Amino acid sequence: MLVLADRVFLHNRERIVAFAAKSRRPIMSAYRELAEDGGLMSFGPSYAAMHRQAARYVDKILKGEKPAELPIEQPARFELVINLKRAKALGIGVPPTLLARADEVIE
Repeated sequence: MLVLADRVFLHNRERIVAFAAKSRRPIMSAYRELAEDGGLMSFGPSYAAMHRQAARYVDKILKGEKPAELPIEQPARFELVINLKRAKALGIGVPPTLLARADEVIE
C-alpha cells in the first residue's frame, strides 16, 4: 500500500497500519510515523528539519524582512526509515545495500 503524504492519512495511521497488518500488506509512506507504527518503510522530507527551517523564516520576518523577498526553499533533508521487524513478519527480504542507506532501521 502506498500511503500518500496527507495529514488525514497521518492522523489515521493506526487504522491504516492495523488494516495492512490484518491483510498482510506492506506500507510505504512519506511519513516516518507510519514506519514507526508498523509500516514497512517511509521515504520523505525530514519534517523536523522543515519546522526548524520555518522557524528561521519567522525569525527573519520578525526582524523586518519582507516575506515576498525571502527565497522559496525546498526540503533539504530526506529520511529513509525501514521497519525490519515488519519486513520479517511479511517475509520480505531487504537488501543489505538498502539497509546501509537507511537513516533509521527499526528492529
